[in-house]
Amino acid sequence: MPVEDGVPARTFEVERQLACGVCNGDWKRCRLSTCPYLGHVRKWFTEQSSLASTNLFGASPPSAFVGSWGYPRVLAGPLVPPVREGTAIMDAPETWLDLDITEILRFRLSLVRGKARRPVEAARKPDKILEATQLEAMAVRPVDTEMWLEKKPVLLGPFSARASPTGPSGVIRKLDLTENPSVPPRVDYVTSDTDLRAMEGVLDLYGHGIAQSHITRIFSVGLLGTETRRKLVPTEWSITAVDDILGKRLTERVKEFPPIGEFRAFSANAHHNTVAVILTPTSWMFEGLEAFNIERSPTPLQDHEMYRGRKTYPDQLAGAYHATRLPVLEYLERERRQAGAIVFMEVHRGWIPLGVWRYREIARTALAQRPARFDRFEDAEPWLRTRLELPLENWWRASVLRRYLRRQRRITDFAR
Repeated sequence: MPVEDGVPARTFEVERQLACGVCNGDWKRCRLSTCPYLGHVRKWFTEQSSLASTNLFGASPPSAFVGSWGYPRVLAGPLVPPVREGTAIMDAPETWLDLDITEILRFRLSLVRGKARRPVEAARKPDKILEATQLEAMAVRPVDTEMWLEKKPVLLGPFSARASPTGPSGVIRKLDLTENPSVPPRVDYVTSDTDLRAMEGVLDLYGHGIAQSHITRIFSVGLLGTETRRKLVPTEWSITAVDDILGKRLTERVKEFPPIGEFRAFSANAHHNTVAVILTPTSWMFEGLEAFNIERSPTPLQDHEMYRGRKTYPDQLAGAYHATRLPVLEYLERERRQAGAIVFMEVHRGWIPLGVWRYREIARTALAQRPARFDRFEDAEPWLRTRLELPLENWWRASVLRRYLRRQRRITDFAR
């Protein structure tokens, strides 16, 4: 498996994310005609005559996708629906938590993925198709796009480990943007600066309020970095890379703040997923715990870091680790406080592989609410039992930070 910035999708990660009880990780079986989850949108899909044509005209959300198969020669291109109205939401996961899963699948499967195989270095000197894809990716509003394909698009495996589901795909023969993209001035400035490193470009855009999905899109199509180092980055890798870059910078800031003086607890759920967060009155440390197939009483997967951070990739949780660490750090920066954190990710029966954005946005929703407050870790356990289906004993078997915290004593403990 190729490595790019340490964030490729490991085979076991793909199998875990796609093991939905229907395809059991064999995403080739996740076709529109067989997957019962997709059956809800099958009739709608088959009635769309525009999806059976080799010529497509519509407003890209905007959206682009870069695959990882065949790296360092990858398939890249825009995602274009056969409609012009109401498409902005189709690639804005920040807005999806309140939507029905069927609705998300319906509009995601209507995005036709144009594919053109290019070496990753082609981002530096793009041809007409790749240049149009890059221009469209810079836009902040939908872009009228016309795409001609070699053959009519075909739906294969719509699910992936970290990215949102995608619709049918086809090899691009020709690609035109029929209007000038609306590009934010800051995006234009950063992408034009070929002396700025990719990491600094990500941080600059985030600091100027550019949506994270927009930053990820720009990163993926090779528009960030110094002139000689720009390249296409598979979408799944870029999602985690942006989470990680932002998280590392926020960690530096959070470590300068004083610790919180209590235990704080948060939770939220959506799309058959629950995220619960416990903040501890300690220096920075972080642990992610993830449990699938709750009815089998599993021992959750686990990855963690202590104050000095990690030197290795979180192999157990992969993209889910960075996706939940970032919201915790965003909360601590808002509060101007430092803390440790344990994040519980629970996947329930009926879930669909929608990508790791769900963990990020559920965690953000949880951390935007008023916390439950406790003096001791043990006092938070009854609260956790009401939020999680898997028994706490299972979570504690996997947790490293819980064992560490139970060994630590606070000055206030000696005053009792």
